[in-house]
Amino acid sequence: MKRVEIPSRFFFSTPPAPCPYLENRLERKVVTLLAGEDPDGLHNTLSHAGFRRSQDLAYRPACDGCSACIPIRVRATDFQMKKSFRRIWKANSDITARILPSMASREHFDLFHHYLESRHSEGGMVDMDFIDYQAMVEESPVRSRLVEFRKSDNSLFAVCLVDLMEDGLSLVYSFFDPEEEKRSPGSFLILWHVSEAERQGLPYVYLGYWIDKSPKMAYKKRFYPSEILTRDGWQLIPDQAISRF
Repeated sequence: MKRVEIPSRFFFSTPPAPCPYLENRLERKVVTLLAGEDPDGLHNTLSHAGFRRSQDLAYRPACDGCSACIPIRVRATDFQMKKSFRRIWKANSDITARILPSMASREHFDLFHHYLESRHSEGGMVDMDFIDYQAMVEESPVRSRLVEFRKSDNSLFAVCLVDLMEDGLSLVYSFFDPEEEKRSPGSFLILWHVSEAERQGLPYVYLGYWIDKSPKMAYKKRFYPSEILTRDGWQLIPDQAISRF
């Protein structure tokens, strides 16, 4: 498979910091600014090379002695809705989605903060205030949107920040009502975007990084067929690699 050619530009390395996914590990990132005449084109190129977006920056893990973070994307056009996914889809049949501009609101921020306090209380994001959240949502040089999910009583269920790419949808950040854990909201949000990508004729949904030894990140491999980025380009995950999920 053809390798991705990254255009010449300035890249920076972050200082080591505790890894949020694996114990007793340090993380470092390679970072560049999404700027220039065609930030969307640059974003697509870097995403194909395994980078992710945060505000106006693109980053990729570059940790010393560790390569656990593996870029992963779901093949939307070939996706297999297995029995467990059909149960999740049915359990959330009352949920309605609405596509919105990437504009921060207090209602969304309140759910965002509740989600972080419940599920990621030891992470750095839990200290974000509304201004920080607003920057995360609104400071994007590329095509982005919010997808808002509500229950039948109109209460807020979940929100996704999504980038629109030339070949798919990239899930930048998602958060949901932690009191609705029994509905498997994280999996439902991925299923919805896979369905939406297929509806739009887009082949992929980019899920960020799969980390096999991290309970927070290993679940992404359940969505089959998926591709991971290797030294030889994007490769389909073999059937046997997901047999235990």
